[in-house]
Amino acid sequence: MSPPTFAGAPPRPWRVLDRRLVLSLPPRLGVALERVALPDGRIVEDYVQIEMPSYATIYAETADRRVLCLRQYKHGPRRVSLTLPAGHVEPQEDARAAAERELLEETGYVAAEWRKLATFSNAGNQGCGQCHVFAAYGARAVQPPRPGDLEEMRLDLLPHAALGAALRGGDIAILGSAIAAALGLADAARRRARLRRRK
Repeated sequence: MSPPTFAGAPPRPWRVLDRRLVLSLPPRLGVALERVALPDGRIVEDYVQIEMPSYATIYAETADRRVLCLRQYKHGPRRVSLTLPAGHVEPQEDARAAAERELLEETGYVAAEWRKLATFSNAGNQGCGQCHVFAAYGARAVQPPRPGDLEEMRLDLLPHAALGAALRGGDIAILGSAIAAALGLADAARRRARLRRRK
């Protein structure tokens, strides 16, 4: 039996008729209830939306093709995880500027070449902020790390194969870091191929 197909006009967006903030813990969390109209005319009452800060996650690679990773305890999954450098985008801050700032604060590194890889919503229906994914190449240390975070961090420089194994083996417990690792490894492979063709 073949899978069903859906023909016709593309899906239409919902209309927000009313929005009521029911919980506000700035700057970390807001919960709103929306009254929304579906394209077919149905009305949905109290559709939950979760407001959280957007953040940048960075796949950063040194000139010798090692990836800057952090090993730290993360309280969401309740375990030590391999992560990539990441942090909140401050109000009125550009996502790229936040990525550069977070890379320097968490690792002490700067990078010569930057590429925006993608932006994702953290939850398809509730929102929960956005994850901006960047790749940074030619990373080099310029100062000691100054993360100022609650977590204890250890900086690990991993070769591509080790990062890929950590991703497949479940050592990365944070969705933003997992996405950035996968996209970054793919982008790094394409970049190497482009550089080889230029030679």
